[in-house]
Amino acid sequence: MTYRVIGTDGRCYGPVPTEVVRQWMAEHRVNAQTLVQEEGSTAWRPLSAIGDFAAAFAQAAPLAAPPAIAPAAVSDPRASAKIPAGVCGILLGSLGIHKFILGYTGAGLVMLLVSLLTCFIAAPIIGIIGLIEGIVYLTHSDADFVRVYVEGRKPWF
Repeated sequence: MTYRVIGTDGRCYGPVPTEVVRQWMAEHRVNAQTLVQEEGSTAWRPLSAIGDFAAAFAQAAPLAAPPAIAPAAVSDPRASAKIPAGVCGILLGSLGIHKFILGYTGAGLVMLLVSLLTCFIAAPIIGIIGLIEGIVYLTHSDADFVRVYVEGRKPWF
């Protein structure tokens, strides 16, 4: 079984196997309130509510109840690039900066080099592509953005 884990820094880690989560428990890098998502699930739950780990936390001294957080209210931290990429696509699309933000170095270089090597003659066309991509990024929900552009690694449109 693998899990996605939201660390104390707010970033999403994983998928990681059960053994790694147990190691993190031993290193006190995660605790009973750490939010995790099981493989194949869309719900984020506290680590202590997951069957594989519940027994380990039941043996520990009880902690004060954490504040109630609805799992649906937790946004995927990997969607944090959506707004900067969308805005840069709209404003600076011909330079491909939005591609670099998303980690698509090759696609970003293509856009930048086409603009530069044509002495910006082709920049309006590349800019229109960037404009469309920026709008597409911003109109996706966070979950769709992560699924298509972060996990799916779709570099164009």
